[in-house]
Amino acid sequence: MSAEPRINDRIRVPEVRLVGPSGEQVGIVPLAKALELAQEYDLDLVEVAANARPPVCKLMDYGKFKYESAMKAREARKNQAHTVIKEMKLRPKIDPHDYETKKGHVERFLKQGDKVKITIMFRGREQSRPELGFRLLKRLSEDVQELGFVESSPKQDGRNMIMVLGPHKKKTEAMAEAREAAAARKEARRGEGEAPEAAEAPEAAEAAAAPAEEPVAAPAAADES
Repeated sequence: MSAEPRINDRIRVPEVRLVGPSGEQVGIVPLAKALELAQEYDLDLVEVAANARPPVCKLMDYGKFKYESAMKAREARKNQAHTVIKEMKLRPKIDPHDYETKKGHVERFLKQGDKVKITIMFRGREQSRPELGFRLLKRLSEDVQELGFVESSPKQDGRNMIMVLGPHKKKTEAMAEAREAAAARKEARRGEGEAPEAAEAPEAAEAAAAPAEEPVAAPAAADES
């Protein structure tokens, strides 16, 4: 079935509850009268509530209505933020340098408004020491607590231990901040590009104001006679 509403001659009911072009309630009128008013106003008769008894119809410019609806839907999709879950894997006995690197990645993901799934991978005898993974996850959550919070507490999942961190900032806020930062960097680069030209201007003005040096006449050649 089509999702499009019935309009004008496609409406097949004896009478309708009519709404005027400005939203005013006209009342229940015969369909023929409603179509006559639509022609008079140079508008369309659009069925907006087909299941009502009688159906509710409105006088409107249907082409303009469809265009505006499409633009609103497009803008909504543009601003819609999709929640993304990133994943970071660590070992229970991770090297300090590797830990700092992975922590940096987690911080970047949280700043972007994304959730982060932290997975501790146990191997061999490490599986008998789950407290190592728990302590590492606790340490990481404390290190990034300014950017995120523990959304899902650490839990054992086979050979792995998993924790999910959620960002304090919403995805839409992070996207807006990223756009503002990019615009600021672009403006700063533009300003740096204009600075040398501005510095050259006084020097050019000074050179133009300086009096021109008079040419020195060349000495006359001596007679060889």
